[in-house]
Amino acid sequence: MSKPPPIMKPARLSAFTDGVIAIIITIMVLELPVPHGAGRQALAPLWPVLGAYALSFVNIGIFWNNHHHLMHLVRKVNGRVLWANLLLLFWLSLVPFVIRWIGEAHVSPAPVAAYGLVLTMAALSYWVLERAIIAADVAEEGEAPLELVVGSVVRERLSVLMYVVGAAVALVSPWLAVVIYVAVAAVWFAPDRRVEKEIEKVAEQAGDPPPGP
Repeated sequence: MSKPPPIMKPARLSAFTDGVIAIIITIMVLELPVPHGAGRQALAPLWPVLGAYALSFVNIGIFWNNHHHLMHLVRKVNGRVLWANLLLLFWLSLVPFVIRWIGEAHVSPAPVAAYGLVLTMAALSYWVLERAIIAADVAEEGEAPLELVVGSVVRERLSVLMYVVGAAVALVSPWLAVVIYVAVAAVWFAPDRRVEKEIEKVAEQAGDPPPGP
């Protein structure tokens, strides 16, 4: 009789993800060009890339925040979860590249559309990661806490739709696409209390203190 595969704990996955996201943010700020001058006029040519950096910092922060909450409800991971997580990190790692392109070409159709494509794929990858985690949990325990509060499904679908629309609109009106991307970020500013309540419930059942932020 073959032995069941060992249960892989999520702590290392969470730590690896935190490290990669920290590196992505570091690369983003290191890619910012230095103004050629000391006055405010020297900053004028840089405001597109500075705006892209600010929006990207918020978006990366949203993905990290959701991932952080997600990992509190994960009891085990498997190979599919690892690869799904790597897929998410792959698309997030392209954000600095797209920011640099926007800095070089300014707010023009191709780079702004590429930005929307990267965010679309990151959002879809996050959904794939959720599903992989739920499948791994159900296979082990028969139920998954995450499945009960799988997140704001409406917000997830709306975000993907808005990113796709933004990427298409960028080919005609890049500035309108930027407005759409900002709107998506605004939608995710409010935390999902269902996930936080489920985290507190799981902690209470385990006899542990509620997890910190």
